[in-house]
Amino acid sequence: MCLLSSNVQLVETKLAKFVEEIVAPPGLVTVIIDGEVNDGYVKNLEILSKKLRFSQVDPMINASKSLKDIKPELERLLQKALSKVSDYLTEIFFSMRKPGTNIQILQQNLVQKYRYLILFLREHGSKVYTDVCAAYADTMNKVLSAHFQVYIEALEKSKLDIGVSSDLTGYDTSIIDLIPRGREHLRNHHFMFSLGERASILKEIDRPGLVPHISEVNPVKYPYEVIFRSLQKLLMDTASSEYLFIKAFFGEESLFYQVFEGPFEVIDKHLDHTLQYCHDAVCLMLMICITRKHQLVMLNRRLSCLDTYLDKAVIYLWPRFKTVFDMYLQSLYQCDAKILWVDGSHPHHIVRCYVELTAALIQLNAECGDGQLDMNLERLRVAVDNLLGRLAENFANPRTQHLFLLNNYDMTISVLKEAGDEANKLQRYFEEKLESNMVSFVDELLMEHFKDLIKFVRSRVSEDLILYTECPNIADVEPIVKNFAVTWKTALELMHNEVVTSCSNLLSGMAILRAAMAQLLNDYNRLSECVKIIPGGSTLNRNLVSITSISYEMRKYSITL
Repeated sequence: MCLLSSNVQLVETKLAKFVEEIVAPPGLVTVIIDGEVNDGYVKNLEILSKKLRFSQVDPMINASKSLKDIKPELERLLQKALSKVSDYLTEIFFSMRKPGTNIQILQQNLVQKYRYLILFLREHGSKVYTDVCAAYADTMNKVLSAHFQVYIEALEKSKLDIGVSSDLTGYDTSIIDLIPRGREHLRNHHFMFSLGERASILKEIDRPGLVPHISEVNPVKYPYEVIFRSLQKLLMDTASSEYLFIKAFFGEESLFYQVFEGPFEVIDKHLDHTLQYCHDAVCLMLMICITRKHQLVMLNRRLSCLDTYLDKAVIYLWPRFKTVFDMYLQSLYQCDAKILWVDGSHPHHIVRCYVELTAALIQLNAECGDGQLDMNLERLRVAVDNLLGRLAENFANPRTQHLFLLNNYDMTISVLKEAGDEANKLQRYFEEKLESNMVSFVDELLMEHFKDLIKFVRSRVSEDLILYTECPNIADVEPIVKNFAVTWKTALELMHNEVVTSCSNLLSGMAILRAAMAQLLNDYNRLSECVKIIPGGSTLNRNLVSITSISYEMRKYSITL
């Protein structure tokens, strides 16, 4: 009897537990059917989910007659729950479409709070879950697409147009001819050739972007790279927030790409339109650098959601940069040097622009280049050198040609020094060109002011004062010595004045003058020594000017400089 009683109690206990697990109490049914979705509703969903799960775990339970009787009721209750949860979530998602809605606050304070709702749908209603995900993706796709479209349109009002095709000197002389419009036009568009303060954008890569309504109040115009950075900053922040929410709430990473399919398309369309009219190589290179740095920002955030987009952006920007760069090179080769030529030996404004472009690209290449620019920089150097040579040919005499090249090489070196150590190789090249032209210019300068002396010494007296092409006599040197004694001070002054007024850089002028005076001293010393060894040369001693006197006079000009 005791054993029978114990077995009865055991059966009653198991049966009670079984009934409790499968039967939906009236309170649960009422809440599921008529209750509002709140914390209490979520708790009842958990109870319902447990009952549904219980019936599916054990095949014997699932096949029991008692479960078959109650299973239709549980199924109707489940469908009601699925419908109510689906309607609730869909309503929240649609509320995100209202203008002015702070979506992130809504996600964090309301949607995330009821994450169990989406877990319930995923476990017990896969089709409903798919529909809810699709509703969210569709809503956010439209909301974010419109948001980015409005932001882009607002930013475009603040865009400063830099670099149109007509700014490329000589690229197509039938429609593009910058020079007849004068230097002033170029001065207003030099921004497209130089880096200057534009480089500061790379130091504020993760700072907040432009705020449209503030830009409207303060109508400052910005180069396009500023707008591009602001747009990508908004994209990074929006994508980061959305990716983290989707991963935490839905657990479906693929949903992120459905949401951002529209925003990506809006941005791509904007870039397609903008880049086809962009002829600003500095801007394009800055955009590449900005994108590279944004890749690092996303890497530091440990988020991979924009990897494909940012890689695509870099791949997309490089061909446009190379197209514009080739246009720059063609403009240099195709331009008419006679039209560009300005009668003056000072640095040419077009040459300066392209040297500044070279310096800008060198700095940006060092900042975030990957080797793709190296060959192009060499091509640009050759093109600038070629233009300088063609411009110099327009001058009537070699001396002015050398002076023109000297001033331009000196300007080039000064600009490249500002580009830092990365420009050292190119700087050395132009320093060698400067040195070569300085020697030639000094020779021409001395020939201009001390022609008889230079011609005699160079043709008749060797550097070591031993070898002579033919033995000079007193008649050969007397007019040269006497003429020098009378004219040397005036000639020095004229030479000094010419160098001072012709050289655009005072320090370079000093270097040229020192080289000229040193060469003059050397040549006159050779003449003096030659006089001493010529028979009868002593009669000219009173006409010879001492090296000390010449040196003293030269030092006066050095002090003046």
